[in-house]
Amino acid sequence: MKADMKPVFSNIVAIIGGGPAGLMAAEILSNAGVSVDLYDAMPTVGRKFLLAGKGGLNLTHSEAAEPFIARYAEQQHTLRPMIAAFDATALRCWCDALGVPTFVGSSGRVFPVSMKAAPMLRAWLHRLRTQGVRFHMRHAWRGWNDDGSLCFAHHDSQVSVHTDATLLALGGGSWARLGSDGAWVPWLQDRGVDVAPLQPANCGFDVAWGAYFKEKYAGQPLKSVAINIAALDDGLSAGATPAQFGECMITENGIEGSLIYAMSAPLRDRITQQGHVQIRLDLAPGKSVERILAEVSHPRGSRSLSSHLQSRVGITGVKAGLLRELLTKEAFNTPHLLAAAIKSLPLTLIATRPIDEAISSAGGVRFDALNADLMTEAVPGLFIAGEMLDWEAPTGGYLLNACFSTGRHAAHGVLNWLAQKP
Repeated sequence: MKADMKPVFSNIVAIIGGGPAGLMAAEILSNAGVSVDLYDAMPTVGRKFLLAGKGGLNLTHSEAAEPFIARYAEQQHTLRPMIAAFDATALRCWCDALGVPTFVGSSGRVFPVSMKAAPMLRAWLHRLRTQGVRFHMRHAWRGWNDDGSLCFAHHDSQVSVHTDATLLALGGGSWARLGSDGAWVPWLQDRGVDVAPLQPANCGFDVAWGAYFKEKYAGQPLKSVAINIAALDDGLSAGATPAQFGECMITENGIEGSLIYAMSAPLRDRITQQGHVQIRLDLAPGKSVERILAEVSHPRGSRSLSSHLQSRVGITGVKAGLLRELLTKEAFNTPHLLAAAIKSLPLTLIATRPIDEAISSAGGVRFDALNADLMTEAVPGLFIAGEMLDWEAPTGGYLLNACFSTGRHAAHGVLNWLAQKP
């Protein structure tokens, strides 16, 4: 065979799930000459991908390789070779070749120049159709038939499909209305595939707000704050976890937003262990507690304490509301207690918000249940990619990059499998 010729495969591969992992796998396989059928339960593919791009499609992050891979925490070593093979630079080059130029924002995040997902998805689907990928919409996977064929519900009928290999990229358990409902978990478990329980990731948390605070401040942003996981009840110091700076949002049920999402994994795990977790809010990160004490102790004359806090410390609105909500009247009116609270205000989180509200999910098919090519040990010829795998990462482009990378890696695994078949 000439060096520039592609191998010819007579096999048929089914990809189930039309998110970024499934689409990337379809591209790799179809470009290699494999006959690819992609199935999705939705009327169109990329529903969650389009939602992710609603406020600007954050594709990846420009930070250096080591801090980038560290974002994947416990699974960083497993994911390292997959992401190294399709890192942020490779992803940006791939976008350029697709006709979707990108740029690095001030935060280091990478976006399409258009800031939109729809043009990118249209260009990508055109490429895939040109490569021969066949799309089967409104086909909801329902596991396997007794003869080992794939079972799909399509309108009011059942469709059976025989394939030479199957790649699952069905997403995790968040945003069920967009297709990621986690319904696949028992079907894989019944076939002997080990699946870690799905849990919310990049999620909000419940707080027992009082009725007045909830009515007045729900929906308001809490800007320029720092958060520490207090962990007081297990003997650790309040500074045991480094503080993170940013902003979040007060909700009717509790608190959410980018700053909370960044800490959601340890917060969730602490709640699982002990039923609640206490965080500490620094409402004035740029000021020392000594300076704040001096300001709140300054004579205020006829001004109210609220006006005094606003003029001397810049505490107003929702920040002032939080102090009144979480402090006793005595503490609020005692300068040293008030100053300490402004720098370290305890807030108890009592539960995660439901998984269907989360940006992503943790848990999924354990890597121990897979070989190096992401094929399940229990079901030869069955490959897993994307958020179905047992990893999690913060927002900031890390979620999408890992979906692209694992989809690509699993597709190469399929090619290895097909090449070895008699």
